[in-house]
Amino acid sequence: MKGRSFAVIGLGTFGSTVASELARFGNPVLGIDTQERTLSRLAEVLTEAIIADGRDEVALREAGVQNYDVAVIAIGEDLEANILCTMNVKLLGVETIWVKAMSRTHHRILSKLGVDRVVLPEQEVGQHIAQMLHNPMVRDYVSLGNGYHVVELIVPEGLEGQTVADQKLADDYDLRALGAMRESSFLSCEDGGLVLKTADKLLLLGRSSDLRRFADDRRTKA
Repeated sequence: MKGRSFAVIGLGTFGSTVASELARFGNPVLGIDTQERTLSRLAEVLTEAIIADGRDEVALREAGVQNYDVAVIAIGEDLEANILCTMNVKLLGVETIWVKAMSRTHHRILSKLGVDRVVLPEQEVGQHIAQMLHNPMVRDYVSLGNGYHVVELIVPEGLEGQTVADQKLADDYDLRALGAMRESSFLSCEDGGLVLKTADKLLLLGRSSDLRRFADDRRTKA
């Protein structure tokens, strides 16, 4: 599969982390920031690092942003610069645009501009952490949209020896078991006959409210 190239504009904590990780995965990454000191830290990590102002369409064009498949606009704090940069990147015709938002209002403005994804890092991380703090059984989860999630639940001692079918996932909770991880092995749950062991990681698909209800019920019985 052909890889994608990325331009990350704004290299604060969020932007530099995204850019560094994308580069670590082997992708071509252009980093753009107004601060030379910031760029110097990433010069050996990224494919290219350029000093430019995201508010300046000409500067972005000269940097070659239009030649990249995806633009990530990670400018924080300066709302005007963030929005102007987003508009400039759209004018340059970049195929896919992700933008960091600083508030709900900012999120609505960016959505009106037609970007592909608006990210609220602090809120998304906070929700993720709260989910795991609320129920220690929840090891991790992924949102699929429209209220559906895939959740990784740690099987507690109270379920040792029970089967997946014993949990009545479909009947009582409208959930589906996708499988389970036991140490480094993936185990199928298709027929419901898998006998659970403590510390297995059970992968469940369903709506967030049903997943939460199942996790809460099992936590009280653990």
